[in-house]
Amino acid sequence: MSTIRKVGIVIKPHAPRIESVLSDLGAYLDRRGVPYLLEEAAAEKLGRPGGLPRAKVPEESDLVVVLGGDGTLLSIAHIAARHGVPVMGVNLGSLGFLTEVTLPEMTLALDALLDGAPGVISSRLLLEATFKGEASLCLNDVVINKGAVARMIHLKIWIDDRGLETLKADGLIIATPTGSTAYSLAAGGPILYPSIPAVLLTPICAHTLSFRPIVISSDTRIRIELLTSGEEVYLTFDGQRGGAMVNGDVVEVRRAKHALNLVSSPQRNYFGLLSEKFSWGG
Repeated sequence: MSTIRKVGIVIKPHAPRIESVLSDLGAYLDRRGVPYLLEEAAAEKLGRPGGLPRAKVPEESDLVVVLGGDGTLLSIAHIAARHGVPVMGVNLGSLGFLTEVTLPEMTLALDALLDGAPGVISSRLLLEATFKGEASLCLNDVVINKGAVARMIHLKIWIDDRGLETLKADGLIIATPTGSTAYSLAAGGPILYPSIPAVLLTPICAHTLSFRPIVISSDTRIRIELLTSGEEVYLTFDGQRGGAMVNGDVVEVRRAKHALNLVSSPQRNYFGLLSEKFSWGG
């Protein structure tokens, strides 16, 4: 990868010990002689002027370090991917698959990255979802879900213009391999290895028990039409963005031309991460 000339820092403002972690990270980067910039919330925590809006950080950086949890990383991942900027997530919470670098590993991971060590970058497939003429990038998933008081919804699904069936369910999750350990997993979907070129369709509480999660090629184009009226239905991208759907609305999902370069821990592989997060063998 290219030389990292400047690091951008994004934070979860209410994460525990965030001020001290920020100070430690800044001191480390100063010792390494790497300039860094702060998003507005991080600058405020350190009492410094000149913080950038979060969405502007990837434009000015060669690496984005996220201090927080998976939600914070998802808020910046789609922007970083568009700019080809790698992201390193440092987990300041508990369970986190995207922010897999622990606090004690933070400087070790940065040392490995800055020194050009192999194997610390994991390329992650993204989805592009087009809805009402606007395209959105998603690292984890595209979700169609009924509202809290709505009844079951009907969704017509096409794969490469071939009709699959009309799904009657509480909703549908279209997930990447990265997102297979998120909402899809909770809905009964399998875990996919991150480098597998595939997309996962997982129904949410399907009315027909025979409709099971389906793994398809990432080269396919998925089209979903809502066939339900008079109910609250929502479309969300990575649980961060989206809006309401009405009867007849269509969303198309395909593999994005962009990918996200995610910095992984230098001290464990993907199966070690799964073992740690799921307490396998415990």
